[in-house]
Amino acid sequence: MRINEKYEKAGTGNPRKVRKDGRPVGVRPVRKADENENAEPEESKEAPGEEELTQVEGRNAVLEAFRSGKTVDKLFVLDGCKDGPVQTIVREARKQDVILNFVTKERLDRMSCTGHHQGVIAQTAAYGYATVEEILERAREKGEPPFLILLDGIEDPHNLGAIIRTANQAGAHGVIIPKRRAVGLTATVARTSAGALNYTPVAKVTNLTATIQQLKKEGIWFVCADMGGELMYRLDLTGPIGLVVGAEGDGVGKLVRENCDLAAAIPMKGDVDSLNASVAVGVLAYEIVRQRMKL
Repeated sequence: MRINEKYEKAGTGNPRKVRKDGRPVGVRPVRKADENENAEPEESKEAPGEEELTQVEGRNAVLEAFRSGKTVDKLFVLDGCKDGPVQTIVREARKQDVILNFVTKERLDRMSCTGHHQGVIAQTAAYGYATVEEILERAREKGEPPFLILLDGIEDPHNLGAIIRTANQAGAHGVIIPKRRAVGLTATVARTSAGALNYTPVAKVTNLTATIQQLKKEGIWFVCADMGGELMYRLDLTGPIGLVVGAEGDGVGKLVRENCDLAAAIPMKGDVDSLNASVAVGVLAYEIVRQRMKL
């Protein structure tokens, strides 16, 4: 098969690290009121794969976070609040595809580090994300056909860190991950990437399928890792390309797979069913490198 090589060049907040569930790091969890109103909170250790987030509270502080271009991961808003400033924040969140959570005042009170949340709390990533357009611009600046790595459902931070390291060494212009059901950029990811996170942009998108469809309009073709696909050595993997890899065992989701142009199989001679996701990325990425070096 031949891949088309055409590509058109073209208030006051009190930031504090928090967990994904909204609890500040170092603060014990509070059980939901409907489970046991007067229960004693339990001790809990932070999971190594949880994304490090910085919490911003108060209407002015949250609005400025949006306007300054800071990447907001989640927004928690007092349910039923119709105040003008709060609605302005909600509109900004929707414009930027931020995950919105409408919650009770009690939930906001529990989450608050300052005690003055004013009905809104934003959580921003401690590690910055790039945009998909910034990744494409990186390819244009280098005068190279885009080489992207898209990950579907990778939840292990060690896998993500290893993939980012491989992406950097293989010359990929960036990595794209989904917002939901996937690990984000954590301290574990940064450590496992061995510094590659500082040089390889990672974009987080709301819908991986929609992103693939949009990138196809840019002339990029997509190949997914699939045990039932064509042997990778028989495919033409040159030109602008996106490599799509799913979680170990589950593989790439059905809808994402259906939107890929090619399916590549890695030859395996052993007794187990699949490779670790980061290993699969390494094998396929370097087949792409090999074919590009022959041009």
